[in-house]
Order: sequence, then structure tokens, then C-alpha cells
Amino acid sequence: MVSASHDAEPHGGSGSISSRLNWLRAGVLGANDGIVSTAGIVVGVAAATVDRGPIFTAGIAGLVAGAVSMALGEYVSVSTQRDTERALLAKERRELQEDPAAELDELAGLLEGRGLSVSTARTAAEELTDHNAFAAHAAVELGITPGDLANPWAAAASSAVSFTLGALLPLIAILLPPMALRVPVTMVGMLLALAVTGLLSARLGGAPVGKAMARNVIGGALALGSTYLVGHLVGGLIS
Repeated sequence: MVSASHDAEPHGGSGSISSRLNWLRAGVLGANDGIVSTAGIVVGVAAATVDRGPIFTAGIAGLVAGAVSMALGEYVSVSTQRDTERALLAKERRELQEDPAAELDELAGLLEGRGLSVSTARTAAEELTDHNAFAAHAAVELGITPGDLANPWAAAASSAVSFTLGALLPLIAILLPPMALRVPVTMVGMLLALAVTGLLSARLGGAPVGKAMARNVIGGALALGSTYLVGHLVGGLIS
């Protein structure tokens, strides 16, 4: 009898599942960056001035700059990865055309290296080659699914959106409370938000929850404390 939990498990390709998890983790990390960097900016400015105008301006500037930077960095990174994967796939396709027998031997050897017996590895390699030699070599030899290459535009948009959503939290938190409570409310709120992103990233990655949350909160506390101190010192010097 098959359990209900087994029925509920996704049965798509492992590459597709891994890709979705990677996007989710990237989204959580982008939101985390938005929280920390923007909170650091607005807390630092709030330590130097009580006027909402400069705080809001600095926060918006930080949000836009961070979102653009994240999007650009992700676009360049994923484009480079995609170009590399395309080059590897083109090389593999060429090798299959030039020497299919050697490629069959190579595939059998790779499968044997994964624990199959010599005869089973050979049979599996022949069957995979008959079905789709290119896809088989791409998956086994390169670890690439030819029709599922990363999209740099989607990666850039995902990073920009997740960063923006994370950055809006400290921007709202610093502007809404009364003047005397701005910094405390922002710090507490952002540390709670970082605890949540730490929890989500740990759950998505299968890592220990406590350590991930502690790293996030401690790192965020250090960042906020440092920027507040800088804002207070620099504000005092120029005022």
C-alpha cells in the first residue's frame, strides 16, 4: 500500500525540483539582502538626523540601487553560467556526431562509476543512447538538462523583486513610528524579519534551523549596530 505522503511527493524530474528550490532560496536571500542593506542605511541616517525627508530619500536610493545591483549581478552570473552550459552541450553534441562508439563507452563507464555492474552499465548506456543519446550524455556526464537552462532575465527579475520586498520592510518601519521609537522599532522589526528569512532558508536547504536563524540575526544586529554608530558619529561631526 502506497502512503499518502508518498503520493503527495512531486514526481517531476529532480533537475526541475532542484531548480525550483534554488530559485526559492535565491528569493529568500535577495529579501534578506534587501532587509539588511536598507535597514542599515535608514538606521544610519536616522542616527544623524530626525528629519523624515533625508531618511526617506536615503532609503529609496538604497532600495533602487540595491535592486538594480542585485538584478545586474544575477543577470551577469546566470548569463555566464548559461553560456558555459551551451558551450559544453555544443561540444558534447559534436563529439557524439564524430565518434558515437567512444561516447557510448564513456557513458557506460560513467554509469559503472555510479555503482552499476559492467553488464548493467553497458545495457543501460545502450538503451539511453537508443532513446536520446544527447540528453543522456548531457544529464549523466555534464549534469545538465538541455531544455531547462537557467534564464538570466528571470533570475534578474526575481532578485530585483525579492530585494525590493525585503527593502520595503525597514523603509516602512523607520517612517511610521514616532521619532523616539524609529530606531528601536526598526531594529527589532528587522531582526525578527531576519529570523524568519533564516528559518525559511534553512527549511528550503534542509539545514539546521537554529544555526541559520542565529547567523542571520547576529549578522543583522552587527550591521545595524555598526551603521547606527557610523551615522551617530558622522552626524555629530558635521552638525
